[in-house]
Amino acid sequence: MQKETKAYIDKPWGWEKLWAHTDKYAGKFLYIKEGCQLSRQYHEYKEETIYVLKGTLVLETGQGKDIVTERLAPGSVYHISPGTIHRFCSPKDHPPVELIEVSTPELDDVVRLEDDYDRNNVPNK
Repeated sequence: MQKETKAYIDKPWGWEKLWAHTDKYAGKFLYIKEGCQLSRQYHEYKEETIYVLKGTLVLETGQGKDIVTERLAPGSVYHISPGTIHRFCSPKDHPPVELIEVSTPELDDVVRLEDDYDRNNVPNK
């Protein structure tokens, strides 16, 4: 059953558009402004797969000295399992990043470890 969705949600790093939300899955478009990044975060239950539509996504996984950075071009796909610490970044001096995220339905399952927008350590915000 389709749940009520907010079609467009402003974020400090850009915006997201929730286009599907059911008991079994969710789908979003994400737009990350040039030079912006999402929180370094993980999900306890949520599992997601992203597909890069436009721009070059800088994906960071891990934490501290163990951070691994990958550059994902349009057409790239990446799967994020629950518990994986990750961050999506849009590099400066590059076009904004647009991607599709398909996930399990736990949209509020966010544990922030670092955040540029004063949302540190505030799960579910």
